[in-house]
Amino acid sequence: MEIPLFIIIGVLLVIVLVLLFRSRRVEVPAIDELENKLRFALASAASVKEIQDALDGLPHDLLESITRSLGKRTGKLNELLATFELTQYDRLFYLGEPIDFVGVKYGESVDFIEVKTGKASLTPAERELKDLIESKRVNYVPLSVNKIGIAEHIDTEEGGLNKIDS
Repeated sequence: MEIPLFIIIGVLLVIVLVLLFRSRRVEVPAIDELENKLRFALASAASVKEIQDALDGLPHDLLESITRSLGKRTGKLNELLATFELTQYDRLFYLGEPIDFVGVKYGESVDFIEVKTGKASLTPAERELKDLIESKRVNYVPLSVNKIGIAEHIDTEEGGLNKIDS
């Protein structure tokens, strides 16, 4: 009686393993095609509808993966588009991390600008910088550097560093 029970358990175990490790077939639209549609989505309501219809048929995990991978590219694109919104500044400096831009209105103000879309929240470094700015712990630091008259080169014959006066 034990042998048939072991056979049945073995067969069930094999079936479970086959079901766990078999590849799932999900039709995934080409990422390049989705990306191109996203670029022109602002200009066309029909494009937005097409993208929504394509995304509705995707499994949730796959959709999250696509969204995360495109998130950084989309963020950089939004930073680029934001420059068109920031024309009121006399000077605009792109930093990228931890803050996107510094905008200067001469005679008025210096603004630290962070571009976010949708539900995006501040990173810990961005939040810390925001707190420093809001608590008015911002300084202007002039720095004077004297020219250094010493250079170093690698001595290939002896394998060491040598100082040479310039």
